[in-house]
Amino acid sequence: MMRLYLFAEGQTEQTFADNLLKLYLAQHSVFMDKIILIAHARKKGHVHRGGGRKYEPMKDDILRFLKQEKGSKVFFTTMIDLYAIAPDFPGLAEAESLRQNPVQRVEFLEQRFAEDISDPRFIPYIQLHEYEAYLFADPTCFEYLDAHCTKEIEALNAIANQYETPELINDGQQTAPSKRIIAKFPDYGKAKSAFGPQLAELIGLEVIRSRCPHFNTWLSRLESLNHS
Repeated sequence: MMRLYLFAEGQTEQTFADNLLKLYLAQHSVFMDKIILIAHARKKGHVHRGGGRKYEPMKDDILRFLKQEKGSKVFFTTMIDLYAIAPDFPGLAEAESLRQNPVQRVEFLEQRFAEDISDPRFIPYIQLHEYEAYLFADPTCFEYLDAHCTKEIEALNAIANQYETPELINDGQQTAPSKRIIAKFPDYGKAKSAFGPQLAELIGLEVIRSRCPHFNTWLSRLESLNHS
């Protein structure tokens, strides 16, 4: 039996992990022990969580949990966005030369993250480019928000079809996946942390995996922890 800690960027990822990943990984004898909002500050001994816009508090928090859990059968992973990643993130300046190849860029940053944490039990995962990319795996899920939104869904499908994978939908301030969704479905922006996981559940993990290879690689690694 393997145990897993997951550090989530926000409540959307936290709920997604709790509702979808936890049950799925348990079928592979990998038990998600704790789903923790990522730290963004520490003041007067109190850890402030959610957002992940500063690297050092995030790193310190992960290291603290690593020290508390010494066992070889406990692992640690992350769900943080490449979009608006912390400016002091390790390797970020070097990775700028890879901006035209987002997959190489995110893999390079994950490697630098792993090197900086320096513990073989740590499995970094950075979302390309943010959580909402998963929802482009099947935009018909947005019928859940509005049953009469054929044109809006067609527009999101047209965006998805421009890319080899939804994970390549870019990280511009107005063109990131969440921005494109909110432009068509303003209600999504008012309750992202609730709607995001519900819509992903409607799509299903298998469809998301089939359309999002970087996500699939990470999940495949997690599910195989009990066999490594």
